[in-house]
Amino acid sequence: MNENNYYYLGKITRKFSFKGELIIFLDTDTPTHYYGLKKIFLKVNNSYLPYFISKISKYKNNSVRVKFEDVKNESEAMELVNYEIFLPTDELPKLEGKKFYYHEVVGFKVFDIIQGEVGEVAYINDQTPQHLFVIKSNGKEILIPINDDFIIDLDRKNKIINLKVPEGLLKIYM
Repeated sequence: MNENNYYYLGKITRKFSFKGELIIFLDTDTPTHYYGLKKIFLKVNNSYLPYFISKISKYKNNSVRVKFEDVKNESEAMELVNYEIFLPTDELPKLEGKKFYYHEVVGFKVFDIIQGEVGEVAYINDQTPQHLFVIKSNGKEILIPINDDFIIDLDRKNKIINLKVPEGLLKIYM
């Protein structure tokens, strides 16, 4: 399977016990959705390898305590620390309306209700306190904050996002 078929869920942060248990940080707003996981995937040398979960429980904050079926001891668990974990994108719950997954809108055309076509979403910058649409337009990069008040609608079928961009924001890039 290719990389677009998986989404990043979190990272194995440390071992928990001498029995091979691990702590996984879940990079999500709703960690409770993942308390029933049966399998995750680790990215190893550009391949996604399945690891089956025999036991999972809530730990602290956004973390879970996990026991994998084939990890029998502390040294086997230590080898997995710092690996990122992934799930198949087809297992994501379907979102409706203006809600979207960041990976889902890459390639969508963006329109402003006043200026018209702005460009195409190249990626989402989530490394800043205010997450941003990074839009490519005529060789330029346009940054627009992701804000529910700016999003008028999301047309998944036609891959279009209609925005009401604050007055003057687009002029910075023109």
